[in-house]
This record gives sequence, C-alpha cells and structure tokens, in this order.
Amino acid sequence: MKLQLALVLCGLTLALGQIVPRSSWCPVPISPRIPRLMVPVRLIIIHHTVTAPCFNPHQCQLVLRQIRADHMRRKFRDIGYNFLIGGDGRIYEGLGFGIRGEHAPRYNSQSIGIAFIGNFQTGLPPSQMLLAVRTLIQIAVQRRQVLPNYSLVGHCQTKATACPGRHLLNELKKWPRWQPKP
Repeated sequence: MKLQLALVLCGLTLALGQIVPRSSWCPVPISPRIPRLMVPVRLIIIHHTVTAPCFNPHQCQLVLRQIRADHMRRKFRDIGYNFLIGGDGRIYEGLGFGIRGEHAPRYNSQSIGIAFIGNFQTGLPPSQMLLAVRTLIQIAVQRRQVLPNYSLVGHCQTKATACPGRHLLNELKKWPRWQPKP
C-alpha cells in the first residue's frame, strides 16, 4: 500500500513538473505570423476560463480544443493563453513561451497569460492546480522567460472583469510576487 501511494505521488510530482505539449491536444501548429514576445517578461497574468472543469487528460484536451475554437470564433489568432492548468494538475501548453498571447489587451506584449480551467468565482481551485501554477512559474523563471522579480496579477487588475474569480484572486493576493497594480 505504501509503495503504491509513493508511486502515485511520484507520478503526480512528475506530471506537475512537466508541460504537456500543445501537439498532444491540438494538431494545428502555431502560425509563424503570431507575434513573438521580447523575453524575459515582467508580468504574469492569471485567468480562469469560465468553462467546465476537467479532471483527466482526455477531458482537459477536449476543453482545450473548445477554448481554442471559441477564441478563433472571436477572431483571436489562436488560443489566447500561453498555458492552461487542468484540474488533473497538469500544465497544458497553449501558445507556450516566447509567443505573445491575446489574454489582456494592453498587457499582452509584456506578459504571459496562465488560465485555470474552470470557474473560480464560487470556489477555490484544487490544490494540485495551485501547485502546478507555482511549478510553471518556477520553470518560466529558470528558462529566463519571466524576470525573477516578476509581478503576479489577476486579469481583473488589467481590465473590468470578474476574471480570475473572487476566490482565486483572494488566493493570489497571499502569494509573494502578487502586486496590487500591473
């Protein structure tokens, strides 16, 4: 029993430390016409997708395709976020590092956008999602995609919106790099 638990925990740790590549959920590569980011950026903007949550890779990949299709219908060049966090605790590559997202209009050229899959207006994301974002931020700093002294904000701090949800924003306010203004 202890060995099984250790293997499960080890698998979860490995899943959290890895980024699931875009190619696993989207057969369409990113267009070379999408603008690149000048990295490292100074800002991380947190969102929620206001979609159904997902709890396993299959569900999450379906939701990712739906989000991308919705963004394309809204005339985005692709999915708007750089990364998305699934309820399974995995980090899903959207646009990835070095690509300018379409998630916070006045701040896209100086930020990466990370979206929690689900709606966090009425509750907090599960702990594995919060841990995955912290892991992703560490990866971003290590890869020099984000400045070590980055600022962390919620989408609602860049425009009038409820995103990333009241509960998630209150959680972010407790994190060391959260800032009241972008």
